[in-house]
Amino acid sequence: MMAEPYWQSDDGRIIIYCARCEDVMPSVDPASVSLVLCDPPYGIGFDTDLTRFNTANNRTWDNITDDDKSFDPTPLLSFGRCVIFGGNYYVDRLPLGRWIVWNKRDAMRTGMLLADAEMAWHNCGGRPVRVFNWYWNGCYRTGEMGKAFHPAQKPVALMRWILDDFTAPGDMILDPYMGSGPIAKACQESGRCYIGIEIEERYCKIAVRRLSQQVLPFAAQLPVSVTQTTMEVTS
Repeated sequence: MMAEPYWQSDDGRIIIYCARCEDVMPSVDPASVSLVLCDPPYGIGFDTDLTRFNTANNRTWDNITDDDKSFDPTPLLSFGRCVIFGGNYYVDRLPLGRWIVWNKRDAMRTGMLLADAEMAWHNCGGRPVRVFNWYWNGCYRTGEMGKAFHPAQKPVALMRWILDDFTAPGDMILDPYMGSGPIAKACQESGRCYIGIEIEERYCKIAVRRLSQQVLPFAAQLPVSVTQTTMEVTS
């Protein structure tokens, strides 16, 4: 039996579960899901003590749940079409696919505290590598200034761009590792249906708060810079 929802929107289009994804996913009908879009723990033991960079804008976060364990993407692949962040860390456990590169530097020349870019693996057809440019360096960002909710937080704009590329309004999106809810927010703004699963209740509360904020019209266009290339990436 599926766990009871932690929260759902009045229209029932967005549902959040506070549970382990292993306890909820078996009850989700794969035929109802248009896309799995998620940012799972990569299994790299990421050091969330960002004060090690000795800058005033950094903080110490709690460790990411299960990031100290090897990540197995196999259960996600059973749903069909997937976009999975961090695939370059466990590429040996993924079939041949394509890649999305989030260029966090954009055109800026300032030094990055962490990676210049992050990658997502996908199996959504014969698309070339796509590059999404969106500056994101600590508190310095193209958007969402000052909204630090999670140590591995991704921009809502990035998730909106992926949704626009791979799905249509009304499609169901499954997000088994919700975190602070950027995918949930992107689905709300773009008229997608959404099932989110998150083990940490504190992040469920943050996601619900973000979803309670004003919603942009579905047709709103976000100012993003996108580059397409035919380069193949294998690791």
